[in-house]
Amino acid sequence: MRRTRLDAATKDLDPPFAIVDLDAFDHNAADLARRAAGHPIRVASKSIRVRELVSRALERPGYAGVMCYSLAEALWLSEQNVSEDLLVAYPTADRASLQKLAANETARQRVTIMVDSTEHLDFVDAAIGPHADIRVCLELDVSWRPLPGVHIGPRRSSIHTPQQAKALAAKIVQRQGFTLVGVMAYEGQIAGLGDNPPGQPLRAIGIRLIQSKSGPELIRRRTAVVGAVRQVADLEFVNGGGTGSLELTGSDPSVTELAAGSGLFGPTLFDGYQAFKPEPAALFALSVVRKPTKRVATLFAGGYIASGTPTPDRQPSPYLPAGLKTLGLEGAGEVQTPVTGKAAEQLRIGDRVWMRHAKAGELFERFDEVHLVHGDRIERTVPTYRGERRNFG
Repeated sequence: MRRTRLDAATKDLDPPFAIVDLDAFDHNAADLARRAAGHPIRVASKSIRVRELVSRALERPGYAGVMCYSLAEALWLSEQNVSEDLLVAYPTADRASLQKLAANETARQRVTIMVDSTEHLDFVDAAIGPHADIRVCLELDVSWRPLPGVHIGPRRSSIHTPQQAKALAAKIVQRQGFTLVGVMAYEGQIAGLGDNPPGQPLRAIGIRLIQSKSGPELIRRRTAVVGAVRQVADLEFVNGGGTGSLELTGSDPSVTELAAGSGLFGPTLFDGYQAFKPEPAALFALSVVRKPTKRVATLFAGGYIASGTPTPDRQPSPYLPAGLKTLGLEGAGEVQTPVTGKAAEQLRIGDRVWMRHAKAGELFERFDEVHLVHGDRIERTVPTYRGERRNFG
């Protein structure tokens, strides 16, 4: 029984604390590699935020390179020799980090920054002045636009068509101080949107319809974009996908690598996908500190709300013992989280409840360390980014 095993492994710890179950983590890593079907997976570090676990994933077959969420993070991971291939997934306006990048030859060879306009190039030039070549990746907008004025997907790049991509690529190639090495296209309306949201059958139908139309359109357009860009630049990689779309993205002949991170931890947002079910690997424990009624147990702390839309699916969820849920009028709070259900009748003061976060790496912005559990023991305790005094926003 998993609860018994985790309780035994952590019996000497006082909640709140966080763990990663290495058995589940390794299981998820193997399953992601299986789903990638031979494409290398770039580890999305924002979904991990524990240096030890980023390295653990990279040591496995099928994983290569890191997708960082800020330039400052990429520079730090380069200093720590976590990887020699660091792609910054979002454009940067961090002048200090750009100056550090320009001054560090090793970092310039390892780090690739993201652009989708010449304004990004102008910003880099203004921040650092004359500089040696900096590696850049062109991001493609892969939202679905079925009708004029209709935009389904994240608001990311300004580059949508092959013509726009080729024109920007030509300007990058002609621009002194920059080398275009990659294209990235993240299909958030597929990878980041579960097609089987619990208890929402009509929403599920709508999401599946959107994804069934958006997926084929994306493959056609991305293939055309990559072909157009390759006419003016020698690309090292074409990155796409996320945990939720590995199969679809891997079927695109233009893509050379995939990206994933959240699937290693299996947060609750992945409970809404049909095609795969990661094991919950990242958990946190809270203590029962009150029993206001027979069927309500109040836990200390726990209000670790995920970013995104302010909806109930962004709250953490009770996991073990099974059969608990938060209260609709109170939810997970800064100082207390009441839970109810039949299982609450058996809980006593000092008992622990295991919780799951809605997202992946955001959990570890709350803890300085994470206990890595293997079987029924703690294998070791390692710092999170926060524990290493690294806050990248």
